[in-house]
Amino acid sequence: MVRGLFKRKKKEEKIEKQVEIEKTSLENICGDDSEVCQALWHTMFLEPQKIDVTLEEAIKKATEFEKQKQTRKARIWYHVAGGLALWKGDVTKVKQYFGKCEKLAPEMDYGLIMKIPEKAVAKAQEYYKKFLG
Repeated sequence: MVRGLFKRKKKEEKIEKQVEIEKTSLENICGDDSEVCQALWHTMFLEPQKIDVTLEEAIKKATEFEKQKQTRKARIWYHVAGGLALWKGDVTKVKQYFGKCEKLAPEMDYGLIMKIPEKAVAKAQEYYKKFLG
């Protein structure tokens, strides 16, 4: 007979580890303002200098696709234009281009950026000055 074969094993105590999640640079800049952070998370380019299209080119492409009733492509190009406007710090253009995105794709989440464009642009500018010089 084998001893201990049918013996109950002691339950191991579960040790809960507290995992400290490191915040992103954007989260650090936004601090406790999760609304601004979420708005920028979906709209801001972290390295806009790597985009090979100018704001004017993005707008031109967006309007061309909008005239052709290609709403998905138009929304994408307005999104690019809005992201570039964030980089340039232009609140009026941010509202204009993300407003177009919201009209073309109401199912997408552009409500936050449209609700707080001034705060979003200010935090984006703070990020760009700190990390892009």
